[in-house]
Amino acid sequence: MEGRELDVAVISDLHLATYASKPKKVLKYLKSICPKDLVLNGDIIDSWRFSRNYFPKNHLKVVRQIIKMMEKGVRVHYITGNHDEFLRKFAPSKFGNLEIVNQLVLEMDGLKTLIFHGDIFDSSIHRTKWLAKVGAAAKGFLSLFNKLLNPVFQLFGKDEVILYKNIKHRLIRDEFNLSATEAKILKASAIQGYDTVICGHTHVPKDKEAEIEGKPIRYINCGDWVEHFTAAEYADGRWSLFSQSEEEKDEEQQSDELEIPEGRQLYQKIVREFAFANLI
Repeated sequence: MEGRELDVAVISDLHLATYASKPKKVLKYLKSICPKDLVLNGDIIDSWRFSRNYFPKNHLKVVRQIIKMMEKGVRVHYITGNHDEFLRKFAPSKFGNLEIVNQLVLEMDGLKTLIFHGDIFDSSIHRTKWLAKVGAAAKGFLSLFNKLLNPVFQLFGKDEVILYKNIKHRLIRDEFNLSATEAKILKASAIQGYDTVICGHTHVPKDKEAEIEGKPIRYINCGDWVEHFTAAEYADGRWSLFSQSEEEKDEEQQSDELEIPEGRQLYQKIVREFAFANLI
């Protein structure tokens, strides 16, 4: 594998299987790094909006790239989130270089880091889950409209826009102040003796330091790959927040990228693999 060498890379909220997902940007990032551990911090595949009629090839290529990284020796930790909560019934489980967990604790360079998705502290998700799903559906509709609108902007030489992100920024002016939910996360983590806590869920990247009951603790939100395209990275003994520029153009797929078969091609491929294929 080629790319920036990292001890740990943490990405969250890819929301694959939805129109809002940006798989080309995710794939570009995954190909640019060479981590020892890759942490998928929840909401990777969106089961709330999942449909067997919508899982495009470029979404599958993200999954394939993660599998390829595991084959190269990268340890992948899939932390469950609210949008992929169907996996929580399997946690904890381990399959080779893949483990499914609800939280992950890392001890590096004498520091303890807690990583989890963050929705467990979001009371609105648990008290009014139906409302959260309505919001997710509305966001899905807006994302589809956005997908249809951007080609029109491009015809007039305008840059791509993310409508949901623009609306959200108008409603939330100061993204870097800690919310009440984040304050609860910090307090609970500090009591447990963690030096750093990393979450996702809110889609808002943050890197803040606070002092809870006389103990310093760092809060990092690794953001998302729908609006902000950010990741938490650990290298050279420290955590940092990586941001992929929205202006960067998506690179063409590498020539070694295997073609993913579809329809009849997939059926024929499966038939050829069977020992009794000559009898079919």
